[in-house]
Amino acid sequence: TWHLTKIPQIVSKRTFSLDNPKFEAKTKLELNSVCGIECQRKLPVPSLSDLKDLLSYETVFENGTRTLTEVNVLGLVLDPSGNTTTQRSSRKKRQIYGTDSRFSIYDKRFMTNFPFNTAVKVSTGCSGILISPKHVLTAAHCLHNGKDYVKGSKRLRVGLMRTKSRGEGRKRKGAKRSRREVSAAQEEPEVATGLRRRSKGGRRKQRRSGRKQGTSDGMPSFQWTRVKSTHIPKGWFKGVSEDIALDYDYAVLELKRPHKRKYMDLGISPTIKMMPGSMIHFSGFDNDRSGQLVYRFCSISDESNDLFYQYCDAEPGATGSGVYLRLKEPNKKKWKRKIIAVYSGHQWVDVNGEQQDYNVAVRITPLKYAQICFWIHGNDENCTRG
Repeated sequence: TWHLTKIPQIVSKRTFSLDNPKFEAKTKLELNSVCGIECQRKLPVPSLSDLKDLLSYETVFENGTRTLTEVNVLGLVLDPSGNTTTQRSSRKKRQIYGTDSRFSIYDKRFMTNFPFNTAVKVSTGCSGILISPKHVLTAAHCLHNGKDYVKGSKRLRVGLMRTKSRGEGRKRKGAKRSRREVSAAQEEPEVATGLRRRSKGGRRKQRRSGRKQGTSDGMPSFQWTRVKSTHIPKGWFKGVSEDIALDYDYAVLELKRPHKRKYMDLGISPTIKMMPGSMIHFSGFDNDRSGQLVYRFCSISDESNDLFYQYCDAEPGATGSGVYLRLKEPNKKKWKRKIIAVYSGHQWVDVNGEQQDYNVAVRITPLKYAQICFWIHGNDENCTRG
């Protein structure tokens, strides 16, 4: 069952202008030398003043201007226990662990319906998830490397998946397409229907030809929408923390125009013991399956207050996907899916002085819930319970 949690309040203190960013950073879908669970155990618990600084945020607008908003945190009870972890089992393989357990989704009845239709593509090469009629949740490092915004984030676009049949999708006269839109529209997945599972090293039965064979469902394409503004927590930036802190690897994009699709609500991330089968789910656009929506579910191997280490098979491109659970609503028989984490991607972390690699997700804590909810609504009135 989803447990109602009283949420602390994050309120705007003051906002002031900053110099325009250079937008010169290179996009990296894989990060090195980050502070993971083992690193966090050695750190002191952040004070209230530290949290106010870490949860202050930058906003970059479509015209390239930038602001910094300082915040106050109200009603927060600090946890003196710090980051606690459960026992984990070590792993040595990268990204795909043993048999590839990902599902490519081909049937438009699945692709265009909830929950799969909430997955979106971000023009910098990542994925994201719809969290309101105008907002997308994704990973911060898809837009910012800790020092500067990546090159592609100045003219950021979000691609909402649609299925295009023969004769559809004609552009209105005079409208221009960006190179990214053209390339995205030309992506043709393997033609099939339903869910198909592929094992690593196994014979691939899917047809690689772009021709339509035995189906008239059409190919999936993307409807690209401009991003009006981008919010990134200050805790992600180098200089605020000594190293990039995975805890703050999340960002919210505000779309220029609202969509009419069903989106997914935010939820407070429960502990592993409170998850059905300790399983999580997420869908994204993995680079090794161009143009396809890829779904997976898996168990979690370790947790801290802010992070999950998990066994989900994923490749670059799925970064920024919304991790969700399906639990019952309080005092109701209805089941509901909610986002409880952001897939941060494949990360190298320091474990007992050695670099090891994991697939990591950033948990939605009550503080992060309050901040993201504030970004969506512009006030804290709708964010008191999560």
